[in-house]
Amino acid sequence: MRRFACEVCGTEVFFDSSQCLHCGTESGYRYGDDEVVALTTAGEAEGEGASGASRHRCSQASLAGCTWVVDTPGSACASCSLTRTRPSDDDLEGLTLFPVAEAAKRHLLRDLRRVGLTVSGKAVDEQRGLAFDLLSSVDDDITIGHADGVITMDLAEGDDSHREKVRQRLAEPYRTMLGHFRHEVGHYVEWLLLEGTDRMHEARELFGDEREDYQTAIDRHYQDGAPVGWQETYISEYATMHPYEDFAESWAHVLHIEDTLETAQAFDLVPPSAADSPSHGFADVVRHDWLPFATAMNVVNRSLGARDLYPFILADRVIEKLAFAASVVGIAATPTPSPPPKTPPTPTLESVDRTPEETRG
Repeated sequence: MRRFACEVCGTEVFFDSSQCLHCGTESGYRYGDDEVVALTTAGEAEGEGASGASRHRCSQASLAGCTWVVDTPGSACASCSLTRTRPSDDDLEGLTLFPVAEAAKRHLLRDLRRVGLTVSGKAVDEQRGLAFDLLSSVDDDITIGHADGVITMDLAEGDDSHREKVRQRLAEPYRTMLGHFRHEVGHYVEWLLLEGTDRMHEARELFGDEREDYQTAIDRHYQDGAPVGWQETYISEYATMHPYEDFAESWAHVLHIEDTLETAQAFDLVPPSAADSPSHGFADVVRHDWLPFATAMNVVNRSLGARDLYPFILADRVIEKLAFAASVVGIAATPTPSPPPKTPPTPTLESVDRTPEETRG
């Protein structure tokens, strides 16, 4: 994530900020500009904000905890408008967890736009557009998945205790709500940009033949587990189940790496390197920037008695898969980070607007 500043006083604000805690300015994220901006106030010229543009809260601000702004009062933002199904009004538990999923989805939408993929909703493109069914498993079993541009998410994954129980039961090193979204949109990316193209032949060379029966693959995976030595060619045990899952896992890690490195560069945690050159590909970014930084993050976590922050082994074959997934939308190297906001002083993390933890898929 890049750094943002209050456009009124210059104090650092954050992607999910709804107000500058230094000057009190009401604010929100403007998707089209990748900026946190001040909202239009009653005292300003009718229909115009501080920079001549109308800025209003998304209509789903209360229900979804949305912090994005829109041009037209009473309209839904680019993220909330992609939600096709939400919990019913009498599902109090589902409604409580709904903002957790929506926060992760907003982060995902920014991820996708940053790497060059601006998605359309089903209302714009019924056949190839993207939609989300955010469902509560309070009364029904929910299967997280993707089908024909519709991503289904179980809101229970937004509950820390539930998610941790599932993570331990499945022996997963990492499981978050944001990770789930990144993984499932990987299925959408493969369906949208690869299937039916010449590049599927290249994908099959790396990931295997996606025409393999999916249910048979699931049964085999949960009966026999991952093959011996899977770490040499797969990023996770789940990726070994089927070529579709291998690509989706690889795509999710591309977004993990892109977003985290952007954040690290913005806060001067990653020094300049040869991999910053446009002549270098994503594999160089992984080797020269990501692996040293991920190692450092893991050691810092161990110093605090915590689990590794990035508990994955990236063998050469895995990096090759990541590079292919990145190439689908033309990702080459990480960009120059935006300059940090200047004075007044930055508020502490304890005082900034906080949203639920980003969460895996």
